[in-house]
Amino acid sequence: MGQLSVSVVTLGCAKNAVDSDIMKDILNSNRYNVEEDTNKAEVIIINTCGFIEAAKQESINTILDLADLKQTGQLKYLIVAGCLAQRYKEELLQEIPEIDGIVGTGNFSDIHNLIEECKAGKRPAYTGHPAVSYDEFASFHKNRKPGPSAFVKISEGCNNHCTFCIIPSLRGEYRSRTIESIYEEVVALSEKGTKEINLVAQDSSLYGFDIYGKPEIAQLLRKLNSIDGIEWIRLLYTYPGNLDDELIDAIADLPKVCKYVEIPLQHSEPKVLKLMNRPGQNKDIKQLISSLRNRIPDVTIRTTIIVGFPNESNEDFENLKQFVAETQFDRLGVFTYSKEEGTAAAKLTGHIEHGIKEKRAAEIMEIQRKITELRNSRHIGKVLPVLIERAEAGNTFVGRTQYDAPEIDSEIYVTGESIQVGEIVPVKITHALDFDFSGEVQYVKPSK
Repeated sequence: MGQLSVSVVTLGCAKNAVDSDIMKDILNSNRYNVEEDTNKAEVIIINTCGFIEAAKQESINTILDLADLKQTGQLKYLIVAGCLAQRYKEELLQEIPEIDGIVGTGNFSDIHNLIEECKAGKRPAYTGHPAVSYDEFASFHKNRKPGPSAFVKISEGCNNHCTFCIIPSLRGEYRSRTIESIYEEVVALSEKGTKEINLVAQDSSLYGFDIYGKPEIAQLLRKLNSIDGIEWIRLLYTYPGNLDDELIDAIADLPKVCKYVEIPLQHSEPKVLKLMNRPGQNKDIKQLISSLRNRIPDVTIRTTIIVGFPNESNEDFENLKQFVAETQFDRLGVFTYSKEEGTAAAKLTGHIEHGIKEKRAAEIMEIQRKITELRNSRHIGKVLPVLIERAEAGNTFVGRTQYDAPEIDSEIYVTGESIQVGEIVPVKITHALDFDFSGEVQYVKPSK
């Protein structure tokens, strides 16, 4: 086995990035040479997203673009992995002859065997039922090569069955890792210099219910809070119906847990939420937000909204705009509804024209732009710890505070000397832009 150079291209969410890291470790352990530059790779694995139409199109375009390397580069075998592969195995193999193999969401542990079959002249497709347990990969988790910030997947699958979402059929039922397995991975990451841990799942607030009999996410946070070297622990993807007082108290009280809560509400109106199969009424959501801000005064709250869902009336949308304006979320992302085959929402009547959906999304984001600028301005003049993630030209660096998640939230442009990527430094916030910040490093004078 091994010897071939392999490049893994990751599309989609942070959970996909974790899967890609595990595949890289499996390939390394089987003597393949993992190569970052796709132009130099003999094998390319594209870990795809198939969640919404835009993500599917990005995946297809990437496959077609990289397939050209069979003519212009060293590429011998093109493998498609992830959600698109799980969902459209037959169509991909039929429509794109350059694809040499398919590996779905529950079979990436066999990636090395699949490559060997490709080398033997076969065109394998591994897309069995997605029932993988991430505790099986504990040793690979420990071998990850992280940066200053790392994503850690605490569970796989989802039991919520929102009517717009295909994830349960692609990823299977909810399956938690053990607290011990996650703890060991985070210890290993801390020993390699990682400062920030981002816990990801389809519903992180439900973590542990399947193996411990009840959600134990607060207990997991308490356990991880004790690990030396880890400075920030960020919890992502918390389902509003499962965000209870115990979890809120853990976020408020544990010093290493970021004062940051991501709650994908999707909408404010009871009628639309019912059609989405999402629990909660408008007043319950407002009560939850109020509880969070009372218990954690400096909390940053992020949400996502779907506009243009079937039967979303003009009145529903106007109420949603008012809700966004009144609630003053610190961070907010908007998706236009995507009609996905195999979902209950696709069968609904009352689908909305594309142009109307785009217009509604733009209106929400314009409201949020002003809110984010106002919310960000409260940090002007403060000195905040900033995790430095990359260097720019001159003495400019880019990082984040604990109030912003990687890849999706605000960044801060920092000026200063003798700054190292990967360290956390005190920065005085000087400007708050629409969505980003600028600031200056505050050097600590040595005591005389």
